[in-house]
Amino acid sequence: MKKIVPAKGGNRYVPYENRTGETSRVFFTRDLSPEGLLKIYDRIAGVLEGKIAVKVHTGEAKGPNIIPRPWVQTLFEKRLPGATIVETNTYYKGSRYTTEEHRKTLETNGWTFAPVDIMDADGVATLPVPGGKWFTEMHVGKTLLDYDSLLTLTHFKGHVMGGFGGSNKNLGIGCADGRIGKGEIHSRKGSINPWGIVEEELMERITESTWATVSHFQPRIAYINVMRNMSVDCDCMGPLASPVETPDIGIVASLDILSADNACMDMIYSLPDGGGKALVKRVESRHGLRQLSYMKELGMGNDRYELIDIDRGDAVITAAEAVQDVQPGWHPDAYNTFPGRNKL
Repeated sequence: MKKIVPAKGGNRYVPYENRTGETSRVFFTRDLSPEGLLKIYDRIAGVLEGKIAVKVHTGEAKGPNIIPRPWVQTLFEKRLPGATIVETNTYYKGSRYTTEEHRKTLETNGWTFAPVDIMDADGVATLPVPGGKWFTEMHVGKTLLDYDSLLTLTHFKGHVMGGFGGSNKNLGIGCADGRIGKGEIHSRKGSINPWGIVEEELMERITESTWATVSHFQPRIAYINVMRNMSVDCDCMGPLASPVETPDIGIVASLDILSADNACMDMIYSLPDGGGKALVKRVESRHGLRQLSYMKELGMGNDRYELIDIDRGDAVITAAEAVQDVQPGWHPDAYNTFPGRNKL
């Protein structure tokens, strides 16, 4: 049997002009507010129907950087009154390791305005991974299969192992169940190291897990990335997350998961005056860009896109134009409920 090996190059950024292939549409707003979230949601909402799940990273207890709950509450009240927030328990022992602990943390963090389905509370299901090299199927929370459509509502930020956490990580880790699926991603069978998979192999395993969920829901799936409070650490770190250095940028939305995540990374690389250097360093040091190239190889989407500026008459702009007026440094807004290690 041929040995399976990960690709290389996950630490090398591919500039937009060096990419080839088709393009998708990505919507962009600088309006980081409940109103901004509503406006951009309306651009991709048409594919969502029936029983709708909303995959949000609800965060460890008192995490300072999670998407502001008032924004999401407004979205549910005005656009998604019958939808359900979906989550799974964690692989690591934190405040969301068991369903009971997870429920307490949801209350602490303010996710009390809508039903929350901890999808692996009562077991797991499996979904096929089309064309996967590491997996033929992925274990996910059992009740994921109860929904007709999926809105991926992601806090875009760094990640201690993945380099960055966009829609790909939100689904790949967030829909895998807390014991089997996440274990399959992070550790080799028979290994005593629960975190033994790193760099390109980890990115490929996360992406194959995501592909299982995406291919199950297509075409009834959409992606929103909120580029606010972008610590180099994930919301898994809770109040211990590194202080935010990267300036807030805005919100992107697309029906193409690769275009959504790639547009965000392009904006980070394009920030003036080295504004994205902390996040770039984290991404490249973890070889996190392999998330993007592997999504393309699997046929999950396009790395070329039209970036549509909904603040300025739907003008088509570049990532550099989207961030050209962003000032260096992070400036906290009014929605920082928990300070964590941030300098408010």
